[in-house]
Amino acid sequence: MENDRPSAKRVEELIPQLAGGPPEQAIANLTAVANRAVIELHKLARQEANARRGEPDWGKWARIANAARSGVLQIAAVRDSIKGL
Repeated sequence: MENDRPSAKRVEELIPQLAGGPPEQAIANLTAVANRAVIELHKLARQEANARRGEPDWGKWARIANAARSGVLQIAAVRDSIKGL
């Protein structure tokens, strides 16, 4: 049901709670959330860009997909960096 889905505002309100506690756990939690969010953003933008290929708004979606892909790569670097903590 649509009303059962959490709002972006609610998720944003919960993020500071993930940042609390021991730094090692907080950074792992925040990285996990950022990773999942950017993966979903990339997936959605890529799907929309593919679906709109040849249409006037294709370029907008393709730019979002490319930017999100950069985010996926950056979060991967963060994930690799925190493995030793």
